[in-house]
Amino acid sequence: MCNSLKMALCLSSFLFVSIFAEVDECKESRCAVQGPSIRFPFWLKDHQPDHCGYPGFKLSCSEKNQTMLHLSHSVKLLVRKIDYKSQEILVHDQDDCRLTQFLILNLSSSPFHFLQENQVDYSLFNCSSTKTDSEFQPVPCLSVPAYPVYAVTSWALIRYLNLSSCLKIHISLPYQTLEPENLFTMNWVKPMCKSCETEGKKCRLKKSSSEEPHTECIKGASKTPMVTGVTLGSIFLMLGVITLYHKYSSNKLERENQMKIEKFLEDYIALKPSRYSYVDVKKITNQFKDKLGEGGYGIVYKGTLSNEVFVAVKILKNFKGNGEEFINEVETMGTIHHVNVVRLVGFCADGFRRAVIYEYLPNESLEKFIFSTTFKNYSLSWEKLQNIALGVAKGIEYLHQGCDQRILHFDIKPHNILLDHNFNPKISDFGLAKLCSKEQSAVSMTAARGTMGYIAPEMLSRNFGNVSYKSDVYSFGMLLLEMVGGRKNIDVTVENSSQAYFPEWIYNHLDQGEELHIRIEEEGDTHIARKLTIVGLWCIQWYPVDRPSMKLVVQMLEGEGESLPMPPNPFTCTR
Repeated sequence: MCNSLKMALCLSSFLFVSIFAEVDECKESRCAVQGPSIRFPFWLKDHQPDHCGYPGFKLSCSEKNQTMLHLSHSVKLLVRKIDYKSQEILVHDQDDCRLTQFLILNLSSSPFHFLQENQVDYSLFNCSSTKTDSEFQPVPCLSVPAYPVYAVTSWALIRYLNLSSCLKIHISLPYQTLEPENLFTMNWVKPMCKSCETEGKKCRLKKSSSEEPHTECIKGASKTPMVTGVTLGSIFLMLGVITLYHKYSSNKLERENQMKIEKFLEDYIALKPSRYSYVDVKKITNQFKDKLGEGGYGIVYKGTLSNEVFVAVKILKNFKGNGEEFINEVETMGTIHHVNVVRLVGFCADGFRRAVIYEYLPNESLEKFIFSTTFKNYSLSWEKLQNIALGVAKGIEYLHQGCDQRILHFDIKPHNILLDHNFNPKISDFGLAKLCSKEQSAVSMTAARGTMGYIAPEMLSRNFGNVSYKSDVYSFGMLLLEMVGGRKNIDVTVENSSQAYFPEWIYNHLDQGEELHIRIEEEGDTHIARKLTIVGLWCIQWYPVDRPSMKLVVQMLEGEGESLPMPPNPFTCTR
């Protein structure tokens, strides 16, 4: 009986969708009642199929039901108004530091352009001293203490300004980007639908065999009485079938839902962070039978909870210390809930015996896969490496921006990136982490933290700037380059001495326009390797102010990468 009902439901649904597909799938839409109306040439992601719009005119709804315009390099702008007759769109950049987006924005291949009369050439200067001249407009969000950033318009007589100890960055932007309102207008030339709008007609894509899209004007579609009757009949048929089917399946659904809830509660109780005694720890690890690894931090064993949930148990070695590493790990991991951060299951503080219990990840650490020369099966594809890099970047961005307090990890390296059964990365080992306010631009440090080879320059000498969340960005950049090279960044065993320091070698390689031939097997691998390399080189700039935030790093990794600009040479100190 149920199978027959399911078949009838599918048939009626198909009939309903078939009749309405042509009529309703491209109808005018909005993200909110007061939001701008969205119709051709625009199309709304998750509400309309892409053929309802012109290439490059994708819009989406934010979590707050705001209309967002998608531009290159994952730059998104909030849409305030769309004028279809004048072919202009009023947008707003709600980013805390809007110039950060525009530094990577490239409109050369975009259908949108800034209005010529509003466009101004700016020069951004990163200086080592404060400038008081009226021509220097401060840009606080790009500045760090002792290294302020200023914007100077193109019409200013730069040759008369004191530009000693300043580094220049040239950029062309609409003048409104530095105004408090931050509203500016963009226009588009193609497709040309002004005449359609003026005549009250509808503009749409013309079905054509040519690759170049063309548009046409049509009158508003009307529904014939026959279509209306068939449609109403289909609706009533579908409602009847749904009612009948629901009557026979409701009891079964209730039982299945109850089982799901009970399973969820069972898993939640098992994974909720709990305190265990040392006797419990020995029971969980079966008397420390299955050893997973060992390092300066302690020894890690595989364990099993009562409901067959596997865990990793780290027994800390420093029993007689002040417990800072233990407190750091429990305090930070206990407040974190992110798909790319290891979940804390529990902990043990029994006298001098301390242990941290967290979820078990079967593929162990990233280090095994990028440094292994023994096992060929451990090698990862470039697409998988790209997904891992993006996952780690999102995890670090969450630590920096997604928690109540900013969490600085200070030990990002392959050994601390664990992989689950699907090779999804998770950041682990928060023993060196430090909590600070999001408003803090710098944190005080009594000694350098981290692992040599991944420690940012400012951790070793304040001449490079203050220690901040940008120190994690540097470590992530070194991690990226090791993923690209498939080796330690410093390797004195290579035959060619110029390749001993891999980051400098690969920068010179790219700077001279040479192709990458690092474990490249397929054509698409070259683009991924180049993107990961350029992002990594941006992250390891000597001065923190020159490094991107992790939010910007995520945007670069999510983009196509073909138009990513080469960073300055990070191996020459020019300040």
